[in-house]
Amino acid sequence: MHRTMLLFAGISGCLVVALGAMGAHVLRDHVHLADQNLQVYETAVRYQAYHTLALLGLSLLVLQFPSRLGDWAGKLFMAGILIFSGSLYFLALRPLLGIADDQMKWIGAFTPLGGLAFMAGWICLFLFALKLKK
Repeated sequence: MHRTMLLFAGISGCLVVALGAMGAHVLRDHVHLADQNLQVYETAVRYQAYHTLALLGLSLLVLQFPSRLGDWAGKLFMAGILIFSGSLYFLALRPLLGIADDQMKWIGAFTPLGGLAFMAGWICLFLFALKLKK
């Protein structure tokens, strides 16, 4: 599982840089995405970045100390990135995709599930740390 986490962290890290640059230079300066949508987009990038770094560290930790709880934390971080950040990217970019505000707004119902996945991942990491030998 540590290899999967590491591969995911590598791809996600690359995407964070690309998506962050796109938000700062293209969406803000050239496309002029509405401020509210830009804030949602920046939240998605920020949470993806935080959890990509956490996943990177976790993958190295699980390599050294194999653990089911560590594996679950990684799976939950990956799910959170996909669900939380993914749904926010979609909601923020909806106007550029030609989707009206009242269409597909239901995607936003998935965002809290991604947040719960993040929190569950941190709880698994906490429990994993408790089980480490002193």
